[in-house]
Amino acid sequence: MRAFFWMGIVEGKPKLSVVAPASWRPMLASDIGDVIAIAAIVHPGYPEDDAVLAERLMLYRAGCFVLTQNGQVSGYVLSHPWIYGDPPQLNVLLQTLPADADSYYLHDIALLPQAQGQGAAGAIAARLRDHAQAEGFANLSLCAVNGSVAFWQGQGFAAATVPGLDARLKSYGADVQFMARAL
Repeated sequence: MRAFFWMGIVEGKPKLSVVAPASWRPMLASDIGDVIAIAAIVHPGYPEDDAVLAERLMLYRAGCFVLTQNGQVSGYVLSHPWIYGDPPQLNVLLQTLPADADSYYLHDIALLPQAQGQGAAGAIAARLRDHAQAEGFANLSLCAVNGSVAFWQGQGFAAATVPGLDARLKSYGADVQFMARAL
């Protein structure tokens, strides 16, 4: 990873600042406040209770990461094993992960505007794909919202049709698309 430099004017004098590249690290319980704040900015139309976001970390730490740059959290991902074709409803506590999980579910990837367009989402999607393969899952699945279908198609996902799923997806809004990628 390379750092890049930013030149600005501070008190009338040119100033050169180092801007570190963004990197993903495992999410900590102390990051939940930042995750909640980012979710409110990135997904205002898809609100989830703070407890829902915290529960995902508690249930499956191996699938939760934050994106940091210059010491600041600027994105997050929540993912976990689940049942293919039966995504959790939005803003619902899971209580537990299913023992018979057969899909690796990407619950949420959210990046602040300043972190977008730098390849961070693609990097974590690849990392999660590798994790899911190592854990023996046959596929990845997700509910694409906020006009993200094209991004996910670029990551190898395709729209998936599951009979009876439409009613369950209503909590995600009208533009939701259930997608999957075979591993």
